[in-house]
Amino acid sequence: MTTVPPRRMHLAAYAPGAGERAGFASYEGLARTAERGLFDFLLVAEEEARGPDALTVLAALAAGTERLGLAANTALGEPCEAARRLATLDHLSAGRAAWHAHPPAGEHPRAAEFAAAARALWDSWTPDGSPRPVAHRGRYFVVEGEFTVERCPQGHPVTVLAGDSPEDRELAASTADIVLVPHTTFDAARARYAEVRERLAAHGRAHEELKVMLRVALVLDDTEDTDAREPFTGGPDAVAALLTEYVAEGAADGFVLVPHGPGVLDDFVDRVVPLLQDRGAFRRTYTGSTLRSHLGIAAPVWKG
Repeated sequence: MTTVPPRRMHLAAYAPGAGERAGFASYEGLARTAERGLFDFLLVAEEEARGPDALTVLAALAAGTERLGLAANTALGEPCEAARRLATLDHLSAGRAAWHAHPPAGEHPRAAEFAAAARALWDSWTPDGSPRPVAHRGRYFVVEGEFTVERCPQGHPVTVLAGDSPEDRELAASTADIVLVPHTTFDAARARYAEVRERLAAHGRAHEELKVMLRVALVLDDTEDTDAREPFTGGPDAVAALLTEYVAEGAADGFVLVPHGPGVLDDFVDRVVPLLQDRGAFRRTYTGSTLRSHLGIAAPVWKG
């Protein structure tokens, strides 16, 4: 009898903003640990009017990493400026850039147009390297002229949308590559996962085109005897089993881990990742060089 291997999960790490973490060395340490653990990406937060610019931090981290995806949780302003900065990061990192958004309530139509305008700018360069003028006139944005950065190595940087409202899920189903949702009970997570798949089908997209990732504050505690599901706390074996179950049973495609305290991410990489690999639930090596290759998401088809 042939044994069907478990689905491979996706892992990412969250780097809190300036109020919780100080100094570039902290970002650099998290990035190196995440890459050592073969994570898909590091998500760097940005606090409004405080701390370093997330995209600048990621540009610096690109020089010290080789495979790790680099995502910015940042206010991006106007589509042209955002598209230029993200395309620059994608070039600097050789195809590892991602951008993260969490539209406020009532601003989902604006966010959808923002994404459409940015993609029009990225698509304004042909695959053979020829620029063409952009003419976008919408309800919220007017973008005209020639884009100054050639086509991204990934085609488009990866789009990460955060949120769990019906509006968030609908926007993610229509435009995003990853939807980042809060941790909830196993049954609720599985129902949400099925609902997101239904929304994808309504937009003519296959379910593998959007990854559902849970944000979890994971704590390793060898003395913890309670159910590891409430809330992702336990020894390495219990945590590895739980993460595998969520993915195998259709409750998530992966997890964005929020480390609380120094050494937490190192502990996870050293003690849990090998168990996931032994279960066949996580990669043993990077097989590609871009974030899209880590995620198993194809580059967008150029729209001429």
